[in-house]
Amino acid sequence: MSIFGKLYFDGEWHQGQAGTYNAVDPSTAKNLEPAMGKASKAQVEAAVAAAHRDSLSFAKIPAAKRANFLRECATQIEALGDELTTRITLETGYPKGRGEGERARTCGQLRMFANSLDAGEFVDARIDTAQPDRTPVPKPDLRFMQQAIGPVAVFAVSNFPLAYSVAGGDTASALAAGCPVLAKGHLSHPGTGELVAQAIAKAIEICQMPKGVFSFLMGDDAEVGATLVQAAPVKAVGFTGSIAGGTALIKLANARPEPIPVFAEMGSVNPVILLPEALKTNAPAIAKGFVASLTLGTGQFCVNPGLVIAIDSPELNEFIQAVRAELGNVAAGVMLNQRICTSYQQGLTRFTHASGVASLAQGQADSVNEGFRAQAYLLGTSGKNFIAQDAIHEEVFGPAAMLVTCKDFTELQQVLEVLAGQLTGTLHGTETELLAHSALVDVLARKVGRVVVNGFPTGVEVCPSMVHGGPFPASSDPRFTAVGTAAIQRFQRPVCYQNFPDTLLPDALKNNNPLGLTRLVNGTPSNAALE
Repeated sequence: MSIFGKLYFDGEWHQGQAGTYNAVDPSTAKNLEPAMGKASKAQVEAAVAAAHRDSLSFAKIPAAKRANFLRECATQIEALGDELTTRITLETGYPKGRGEGERARTCGQLRMFANSLDAGEFVDARIDTAQPDRTPVPKPDLRFMQQAIGPVAVFAVSNFPLAYSVAGGDTASALAAGCPVLAKGHLSHPGTGELVAQAIAKAIEICQMPKGVFSFLMGDDAEVGATLVQAAPVKAVGFTGSIAGGTALIKLANARPEPIPVFAEMGSVNPVILLPEALKTNAPAIAKGFVASLTLGTGQFCVNPGLVIAIDSPELNEFIQAVRAELGNVAAGVMLNQRICTSYQQGLTRFTHASGVASLAQGQADSVNEGFRAQAYLLGTSGKNFIAQDAIHEEVFGPAAMLVTCKDFTELQQVLEVLAGQLTGTLHGTETELLAHSALVDVLARKVGRVVVNGFPTGVEVCPSMVHGGPFPASSDPRFTAVGTAAIQRFQRPVCYQNFPDTLLPDALKNNNPLGLTRLVNGTPSNAALE
């Protein structure tokens, strides 16, 4: 396939009507061809109209057919071959292996949702049969199931050109739920987005899906993004990005005549707690793992370990020395775009100029002098100083972390208590000291979506048990996850059918259970037909 710089909606490719722009190779800061088109407001509205028109028909397509569609999307993405991974490298600066890994993850999660559809778990079918002779009030026949919420606007993210973008987790879970997707590609990797959109368009044709089931739109957030969020037929938004970007979309969504949910994954420093006995026995290995996690992808991961908390000790000094040695071998890495690189430098400057903050270790300085590159840093401060300065609690997106040295366990717990919501929290400790300090686990479980023991938070496994979310500002709604099969719940709503004739019920709720689902019948799980 070739990249044409076009938009896709209502089953056709269109030239953008709001001007063009070029993607930039972040390793050289040079423009990439071809010029990419931007959608006009009228084009966005046309895409929304197509999604609205086909929303009901797509929701009624049997789950098995939607599952086949998701699998075909994965097959067509894989069929793009090296053209896709080469474009990812050009637009992000990531090595080819990263692109290959992300492609595998993207296709894997599409197939995971397809398998979930086959199992029927997403329906959550519940039946309470009638009791007409119950006194003093007869009980009606009540049947409950989850249904598609309607068209979903999905915002691609800069740091995951596949897994959180055009065919990423938000798109996969929305399509699985039966919701048309209006995907806004990211300006950092539009060619990658178009190639993926071409694969989905081919899957739509092969599987004979409604034309409005998927759209690929490009343009500025303030124009295309705002138009999508404010469009009346759009019923939910999936977003991954900055706190400022996420909160702006939430305000737009709440200001609508009909407010809609914005499922935003935003900022997190992902605290890593180093307990004394773990450092005594394993400080060099922990330091090596920490540096690898901190600098993976030039630190451009939402679960990057940006905060380390420990109690002052000789073993902590050994950890710092080991980090210093490890970081000294790390070259300055390519960042995704100029804005992210500039923001990283500004964040570092803000932190290093804050009272009581010092530089403890650093990676190699940029020796290439072209493109957008970042030097890794470990900064340090005391527990008392960290507690006193809210400004140094903020995320610096990139390969930088803050080490907070506490005088004792009481101060360590106080540091944890002042933290806002996080995606992850990590504990390094022996089993004995983890049991002795179980209160730390309790604090983390209130603050984060995923608690890690003796590991590092980078590497989000895509599986049914994963939680990728957390209290604000990690995410806008801590009741949901953006990764794993439970992510489909964001794009569903429950509907109850009361006293319906069996012939009018959805198949999932019919007496003879034609789908073979396990349903909650009068409070007991059962896959049997009803008499």
